[in-house]
Parts: sequence; structure tokens; C-alpha cells
Amino acid sequence: MTKISAQYDWLGDIKNPPRMMAEAIKLGKLDTTEKPGKKSNKEIMALAKEAGVEKIYTSDEIAWCAVAMVALALRAGKKVAFTGYDRLRAKSFLKFGSPIETPEFGDVLVFDRPGGGHVGLYVGEDTTSYHVAGGNQANQFSVVRILKSRLTHARRPDYSIGKPTSVKRTYLSATGIISQNEA
Repeated sequence: MTKISAQYDWLGDIKNPPRMMAEAIKLGKLDTTEKPGKKSNKEIMALAKEAGVEKIYTSDEIAWCAVAMVALALRAGKKVAFTGYDRLRAKSFLKFGSPIETPEFGDVLVFDRPGGGHVGLYVGEDTTSYHVAGGNQANQFSVVRILKSRLTHARRPDYSIGKPTSVKRTYLSATGIISQNEA
């Protein structure tokens, strides 16, 4: 079973995490690795059902970062205004929450990548990269480093009772491979 790397075990100790991040931490404990070939991982397909796209998302071979983010947002009680195929597109998250200049713990990050976009949650940062929790990263739900230069937009989920105290910039060691393409 693949889980979020032990390097990020401290995520489980965060007091008062944003709801989407709390859901991401739970998801990171499950086996969410794509299955090669015609079979699909049941956990990933369950995310598609939660996201309301099970009729159009038919295989874990299809990029699923946005599917995972929609499911996390819905689990966290957040409003996801876009529907249908837009729930398969990372750049649909440009319509989510509120735009922010400087991302912090639990914020949604939208990146450019060859052939499209990628979306995940801010875990932390080092001098060159963001550490991002998300789906379809090395074909699983994981935390990877993505160059800051690839970030196109950061969005803050709407907090109905105020921003949690854990939502702040988090500085981490620059360890681990930098992801080049999350497709």
C-alpha cells in the first residue's frame, strides 16, 4: 500500500487543520495508486463517484488531480460551483474560493504542466518549490515538490468561521525529487 511519505508524517499532528487538508491527510493513508492496464483502483474510482463524474471518468488512467480535489472539497463541505467535465480539469479551480497572492497551509495551488494543468494543496515550501498534496502525482495521491515557477494561481477555500490558526506559510527542507509532469 502506498501512503504519503514518512517525511510528511507531521501532517497528522497539526492542530486545527483546514478541512480540505484534514481530508487529504485521511486520503493519503489509503492505497490510491493507479492500477496499470484495464483495471482501476477502487479508491480512485470512488473519488470520481463522490465528485459526481463517475459516468465520464471511466479509468484511473485519466488524469485525476481535479477529481481528487473536488472530492476533498465536497468532503470538507466546500462549495464547488463547476460541474461535468469541468470537475476533471485542474484549471477549473481558478473558479474556487478566493484568489490570494501568497499561499499558505491548505490553500489550493493551480500549476501549468505540459498538456494542461495540475491542482493540489499547499503543504509547505522551500526556496525553489512548493510541497503539494494531491492526486495523480507519480500515479498516486502523495506529496511532491513542484517548482514555484510553475504556479499560475493560488486560491483560498472559503472559511465560514474564520481562517484556521494552522493556515500560515510553512517552510520545509528542500528534500525529495522535484516533479516535472503530473500527467
